[in-house]
Amino acid sequence: MGCEMDRPVAVITGATSGLGRIAAFELARRGYRIGTVARSRGKAQALVADLKAVTDEPVDVFHADLGLLSDARRAGEEIAARYPRLDVLVNNAGLHAFAQRITAEGLTDMTAVNYLGPFVLTKALTAKLGASAPARIVNVASEAARQAKTIAPAEDLRRTEPYTRRESMPLYGRTKLMTIMWTQELARRLDADKVTVNCCDPGFNATGLGRDLPGSAVLQRVLNTLRIGDPRKGAGIIVRLATDPAFAGTTGGYFAARDARPLQCPEPGRDPRVQRELWDATEALIAAHPAG
Repeated sequence: MGCEMDRPVAVITGATSGLGRIAAFELARRGYRIGTVARSRGKAQALVADLKAVTDEPVDVFHADLGLLSDARRAGEEIAARYPRLDVLVNNAGLHAFAQRITAEGLTDMTAVNYLGPFVLTKALTAKLGASAPARIVNVASEAARQAKTIAPAEDLRRTEPYTRRESMPLYGRTKLMTIMWTQELARRLDADKVTVNCCDPGFNATGLGRDLPGSAVLQRVLNTLRIGDPRKGAGIIVRLATDPAFAGTTGGYFAARDARPLQCPEPGRDPRVQRELWDATEALIAAHPAG
């Protein structure tokens, strides 16, 4: 394997734009070989070309739609087969859908992309991460999780009824609450001496997350001009959790972009019993969608 064995490996989802792109560049500058899971082949090719300016290492693209559990599972298997080791997994890809969309697998797109896909991808890579100890998982959550006032895991994972643009915010928040809950339950199930898992609130960022909102492109240009919602701050906490020696022994944490301030998991998802309930309901749903 030669030099392939010498460089640490970081896999990032959603690295073709926004926070993930900035984090990919920073990790590449720090000597990591970068792999990315991407849906758009064109955007992935552009990322690979641009990363050549900061790294001589190959940049690997694993094409998948994380809204499809079968794609997420396949991508995880391909990643595990590609690398002799995996040091960092960043689950960054996200979606705020302003109207209901149902995937080919019968699930709501926003829940699938933001929570179920990352869960499946991480599950497929857990053994590889453990064998590469010490390894780290970073999940990108959001303080939008506080918009979710209730959670009923078995029901919420399967909800497919239509919703309005206004109703989308608490639903988006619930997917981010699930991310925090899953992170903390996963931390209890992993050996922290081998693999740590933490999540973060990247703060408000003027990225393509809300691209389904009419006028979002114009709004993003205005925010960029005014330097509001700078994604470099959000990317900074992702990179810190992935690389900073200060977090080497930390697991199950939730941190803010500003000064890496510790945050609490919002209610109603804070109780470990509810977190375990979400885990069990997620495993049951995944089992109902076997690999095709």
